[in-house]
Amino acid sequence: MPQPIRLKDHEKDARLVRRRVVVGGITVLLLTCVLIARMYYLQVIQYEHHSTLAENNRIHVQPIPPTRGLIFDRNGVIIADNRPSFSLTVTRERAGDWHQVLDVIVEVLQLTPDDRALFEKRMRQGRRPFEPVPVLFELTEEQIARIAVNQFRLPGVDVSAQLVRHYPQKGHFAHSVGYVGRINEKELKELDSADYAGTHHIGKTGVERFYEDLLHGEVGYEEVETNARGRVLRVLKRTDPAPGMDLTLTLDVNLQEAAEDALGGRRGAVVAIEPATGDVLAMVSQPSFDPNPFVTGIGFQAYADLRDSIDRPLYNRVLRGLYPPGSTIKPMVAVAGLDAGVVTPQTRVYDPGFYQLPGNTHKYRNWNRSGDGSVNLEFAIMRSNDTYFYDLAHKMGVDRMHEYMTRFGLGQRVSLDMFEEASGLMPSREWKRARYRQAWYPGETLILGIGQGYMQTTPLQLAQAVTLMATRGKWIRPHLLKQADGMSPHELMEQDLMPHVATPPDIQLRDPKFWDYGRNGMEMVMHGPRGTAAKVGATSVYRIAGKSGTAQVVAIKQGEKYDRSKIAERHRDHALFVAFAPAEDPKIAVAVMVENGESGSGVAAPVVKQVMDAWLLGEDGQLKPEFRPPAPAATQEASVQR
Repeated sequence: MPQPIRLKDHEKDARLVRRRVVVGGITVLLLTCVLIARMYYLQVIQYEHHSTLAENNRIHVQPIPPTRGLIFDRNGVIIADNRPSFSLTVTRERAGDWHQVLDVIVEVLQLTPDDRALFEKRMRQGRRPFEPVPVLFELTEEQIARIAVNQFRLPGVDVSAQLVRHYPQKGHFAHSVGYVGRINEKELKELDSADYAGTHHIGKTGVERFYEDLLHGEVGYEEVETNARGRVLRVLKRTDPAPGMDLTLTLDVNLQEAAEDALGGRRGAVVAIEPATGDVLAMVSQPSFDPNPFVTGIGFQAYADLRDSIDRPLYNRVLRGLYPPGSTIKPMVAVAGLDAGVVTPQTRVYDPGFYQLPGNTHKYRNWNRSGDGSVNLEFAIMRSNDTYFYDLAHKMGVDRMHEYMTRFGLGQRVSLDMFEEASGLMPSREWKRARYRQAWYPGETLILGIGQGYMQTTPLQLAQAVTLMATRGKWIRPHLLKQADGMSPHELMEQDLMPHVATPPDIQLRDPKFWDYGRNGMEMVMHGPRGTAAKVGATSVYRIAGKSGTAQVVAIKQGEKYDRSKIAERHRDHALFVAFAPAEDPKIAVAVMVENGESGSGVAAPVVKQVMDAWLLGEDGQLKPEFRPPAPAATQEASVQR
């Protein structure tokens, strides 16, 4: 039976279509509402947030590094300045595979694998996103041209003009002024990233390091509009950086060069101080080095040569060199003995050429094996008689020796504005017990009296000790800073721009005349008939008060004589000399140490005199007018009448 034919229900289909149209329309309407709501949320409610993001894509805040302050000597001669230089910078975020970019740089500029390793090290020290990292300084015109030709191969690489620290005096002030270098990872963690934004260098040693806060300045900022590739289109806002302070030091370039010439290429140190002010006039440590390569990054081999040199040019002998002071401290010991009451100016000690403790057969020898006979205090200083000072030290004891010598600045840091200074060592019973777990022996006290044994001092400490002899115990800390933008160190401390450091109290003696006996003995060293440095003093047009010293490097057996022919050159005694002049009104105090120089009077004393002559004498070979003693009133009246 055939199936019935179904007729299409048009009405039903129409209803279905209408229903679908309504559902679709409602869906579209709902989606439109959601879209509008979303647009409203993004463009109205979150307008500030997204506008900020958009602006950040277009506008960047770039730091402007401040100009580092200049450094001058006391006469206005520039010691450290900023020299314009073209540098090659790489922005990691724009360079893509920056390792490959560095390879291309090395290829284009025909550099060495060591340079490639140095570039990578500098890139890894980059701190902020999109901050250009300098990888190569002081580009030549040829190198700039090579970079320009190959720019399409070097994304994120730019040539920028920067100010780079430069030291025109080169090695003359390498140990005192120091140098700046790239900020390392350790320093990066300690520094305020905002203060050092855009800055890649920081003071590493000397004045550059100690006065970093004054020299650095304050960073500036500018808002710039950039395109999609990060290129600056225009500057919207700029806040200028504040440059660092210009420093004027107490050092004198001419005196510094004269001191270096006086050393004559020998290893050693020279320190010259103005007693009345504490100004450090010269600070020489030889051999020295050129600090300029450290600014832009010294090569591995060049640094290895300096580091491994047997002469240790990187070693600051003035601040860190520790040497037995030898006989240079005898005037201070003499003043201490007078004040302690263990001796008088008239006390005499018989010198047969050696000294023996009661009940002991060991002989502590005098440098003069034949002896000087009966000697008093001033004669003992003039002849540098060891026997007298053995006896004096034995009478004082180690406790009083430690107390008095500490008051002279031995065994402590004496400088106000130097980080690297070693404290030295002024031994005591407590120190030896803590260090060696041993008792103190009487023989160790004896050799302290002549500056030997455990005692260790720096040339700067010796210079301060002789300065105290010149000022009769008035303590003025030696310093390198004279002024910063016209402000004195005292004013800087009042404004908390410089750390406050207490000055030790003045040395007060029971009788101020005790100073005269020590000073007179030092004057007889230079001008007495049997003075140890009488040959040097005889050629001087002014009176000098000085004292020689010899510091043993290796010990000599009992009963043996010092024979330089049997001792290696670097094992020979150090030569030391301290002095101030003019003796009646000191204007300069000098300490000299010549490594393995052997003779304080024969080697170090002439160096002292050359330094003093350079400071005190004019072109006519006479004292400069400002250093001449005032003429007597009668003489002045006579000259007026004429």
